[in-house]
Amino acid sequence: MKTRIIAAVIFVPLIFIVLVFLPAYVLTGVVAIICAVSAYELLHAIGGKLNDRVRIYAVLSSIIIPIGAYFEMVGMVFPAVLLVLMSLTFVEAIVGFQTVRRVTFAQVMTAIFAGALIPLMLSSLISLKLMPNGHLLVLLPIISAFITDAGGYFTGMFIGKKNAFPLVSPKKTVEGCVGGLAAGTFSIIVFGVVVLFTTMNIVVFWALLLYGILGSVLSQLGDLAFSVIKREFDIKDYGRLIPGHGGMLDRFDSMIFAAPAMYLLVLLIPAIIVR
Repeated sequence: MKTRIIAAVIFVPLIFIVLVFLPAYVLTGVVAIICAVSAYELLHAIGGKLNDRVRIYAVLSSIIIPIGAYFEMVGMVFPAVLLVLMSLTFVEAIVGFQTVRRVTFAQVMTAIFAGALIPLMLSSLISLKLMPNGHLLVLLPIISAFITDAGGYFTGMFIGKKNAFPLVSPKKTVEGCVGGLAAGTFSIIVFGVVVLFTTMNIVVFWALLLYGILGSVLSQLGDLAFSVIKREFDIKDYGRLIPGHGGMLDRFDSMIFAAPAMYLLVLLIPAIIVR
C-alpha cells in the first residue's frame, strides 16, 4: 500500500498540471503515450506468440488516433486507421495461415481493440480539453475514475467483508463498490462547488449528480472489464511500469469507460456553462 500511495502522490500532481495548465498538445502527447503503452501491454499479455508486425501496427494506430482528436478530425481519422489496421492484420493472418507465424482471429480482434478502440475512448480526454472551459471539463473523468478507485480501495480495506465478484476481482467487496460510488459522486459535487465559487461559470448540480453516479459506475465497470481479461489469461498485472499500480493499462482501465461517458454527458447535459 505504501508504494501505491507514494506513486499516486508523485503522479497525480503531474497529471493535474498537464490537464489544467499545459496546452492541449501536451495532453495529446501524454494520451498517445498512454495508448501506445497500453496497446503493447495488452498484446504482450494476451497475444501469445503474436507476429511482431501486428504489435507495431496496433501501437502506431494507437498513437495516430489521439493526434486526430487533437486536430478535431477523429471522425475521419478513426475509420481510416481502423480500416488500415484491420486490413494489415488480416493480411498477416492470411499470409501466415497454418504456419509458425499464424495470427488467430482472437489476436486480430485484440489488435483492433488495443490499437483502435481503446485509443478512441481515451481520446475523449483530448476532446474535453479542446472545449470551452476544457481545463475544467477534462478533470471530470479524472476525478470520477481516480476518486472512485481510491474510495473503493480504502473502503474495502477497512470495512470490506462481502466479496462482490470473487471470480473476477477477489479483493473487490460490496462495501468497496458502494464506497467507491459514494466517493466518486461526492467528489464531482465538491468539484462543482469549487468551480461555482472560483469561476464565473454556471453550475448545474443535478446534472453533476448524474455525472458522478454514472461516471463512478462506469469507472468500476472498466476496472472489472479488464480484470475479466486478466482472469481469463491468468495474469496478475498488465505490466510493472507504475510501482504499486501495475502497468499503464492497470492504472487507466477505468478511464477507458469514464472518459467517453463524461464527454457524452458534457455534450448532451451540460453541467458547467459559460456565463
